[in-house]
Amino acid sequence: MTTRFRGITVREGLLLPGPAGWGEFCPFTEYDDAEAVAWLAAAREAADDGWPEPVRDRVPVNATVPAVGPEHAQRIVRDSGCRTAKVKVADPGGSLAEDEERVAAVRDALGPSGLVRVDANAAWGRDEAVAAITRLDRAAGGLEYAEQPCASVEDLAAVRRAVDVPVAADESIRRAEDPMRVVRAGAADVVVLKVSPLGGVRRALRIAEQCGLPVVVSSAVESGVGLAAGLALAGALPELHHACGLGTASLLAADVVDRPFVPDGGFLPVPRRAPEPVRRDGVEADPERAARWRARHDRVAALLEAPVQ
Repeated sequence: MTTRFRGITVREGLLLPGPAGWGEFCPFTEYDDAEAVAWLAAAREAADDGWPEPVRDRVPVNATVPAVGPEHAQRIVRDSGCRTAKVKVADPGGSLAEDEERVAAVRDALGPSGLVRVDANAAWGRDEAVAAITRLDRAAGGLEYAEQPCASVEDLAAVRRAVDVPVAADESIRRAEDPMRVVRAGAADVVVLKVSPLGGVRRALRIAEQCGLPVVVSSAVESGVGLAAGLALAGALPELHHACGLGTASLLAADVVDRPFVPDGGFLPVPRRAPEPVRRDGVEADPERAARWRARHDRVAALLEAPVQ
């Protein structure tokens, strides 16, 4: 990866071929086999079945700004050509003052008409979140929304009632046994949907319909193969109210596809299938790591295929 993001510097995964194309199985290394089942289901959907027909041929995307200094943050936004930027905040080892500087720098790069959103990855407690969102909203001159400020649904709901900034739910959707708890609790104004951890494009579409809230389609920092599935979801949604968090190819120092999904004027195309991966130096795993991933795949496949009790 070009910059440490979500605490990692190397993104790992396994690519699966099938009659409909290619799929990407890439649960984060700390996820156990049970949680990885949905990721394999999403990869198999892409490889074996393909995706629903899209209703649009391109989607708007946001620039993704890791926990970097303000000057670096401005370069990322200006180089992206996007009119929306998602800024990582509450990074371990960082400070709220640094987050404020980064957010203010992003606002300066976007200008007054751009949209700034922040993502805390559930790092704050309830009171801490209220104070931080208030300060970051001021630094941004107005936030589009704050994504997953707290871990629990109850805290999300309390923060949403306490601040004027809309709240988006990510982990509370994709890592929850019951994604609808967020809706019932009045804990979010926006839901963030990611194809891989939700089990595929079709399941994500069902969740979007059930939630009845505006949707932001985001990536799980996949390669171009996995990103294609996110674009397929964004392309198939009946309505798309917000820019998608799918402009993450720039976070990878190398990709497995010849033409990575790089935004053009703030937009990405909606593909009908994943692009063909290409073996090349810098992306192919060493034999030991490849063996670990094959073994992981086989364990997770056994869980996916096990009969329901």
